[in-house]
Amino acid sequence: MTVQTLAGEARLQQDIKKSRFLAIAAPIEEADGALAFVERVGTRDATHNCWAYKLGASYRFNDDGEPGGSAGRPILAAIEGQGLDRVVVVVTRWFGGVKLGVGGLVRAYGGCAAECLRLAEKRIVIERVPVRVRCDFAVAATLYAKMRDFEAVRLDEQASAEGVELRLELPGGHVAALSAFLRDLSRGRATVEAAT
Repeated sequence: MTVQTLAGEARLQQDIKKSRFLAIAAPIEEADGALAFVERVGTRDATHNCWAYKLGASYRFNDDGEPGGSAGRPILAAIEGQGLDRVVVVVTRWFGGVKLGVGGLVRAYGGCAAECLRLAEKRIVIERVPVRVRCDFAVAATLYAKMRDFEAVRLDEQASAEGVELRLELPGGHVAALSAFLRDLSRGRATVEAAT
């Protein structure tokens, strides 16, 4: 499954019935990063700083004083509606004196977030997975030289009398090629398995 996120921070401002709405969206890697972003971009002099984030199966949203379900949930719906993941959006509102009603708030918050995300530059997220490789020293020496070809990063290494055990991280799409390479190189003696 292809996952798409934002390439960087995006902003969009709209005036709706005398209220000013500012949407700021960004890619995230963890929930703490999303909450730190909300804290950083929320404006203290604004009437409301409503937000939502989606990170895999995890999500959160906040109406920040607006009627329940009128701000945070529509922002989350905008993220999901565009098939994005690993994204946080904060929509700040400066009240202009005209009440929008719950339906108007849903359209304003959701619409501002959706338009900000629609205009933002996107990128594909390449899922990286950890694997454990067990091989002898001669195979390990060749593997070190070839790690860049598999976009692999060494996380850990343990040596013993039998050989080397490596923990690597690489794009999920490269695991089968790495396994085949090591199987051929070691005549079936090297192993590659999922790691935690």
